[in-house]
Amino acid sequence: MTYQIEILNPKAAKLLKDLADLNLIAIKENSKEGFIKAVSKLRKKAAKDNITLTEITQEVEAVRAKRHAGKKG
Repeated sequence: MTYQIEILNPKAAKLLKDLADLNLIAIKENSKEGFIKAVSKLRKKAAKDNITLTEITQEVEAVRAKRHAGKKG
C-alpha cells in the first residue's frame, strides 16, 4: 500500500524516520522532486560550462568542413 503525505511539522518527519529505521515503513523520494533535483543539477553544470555562440559556430563549421572533405576524397 502506498500513501503520499505532506509533512507539516518537523516532529512528524522524525517519527517517520524512526519508523523507517525500525523497518516498519519505507520512505521513497517523490519522483517529481527527483526530477526537479536532476534538472537543477544540470542547470548548475550548464552555468559552469557556459559555451558562447562563437564556440558553437566554430564547432559546427569544423564538423561541416570535415564532412565536406570526406565527400570529396
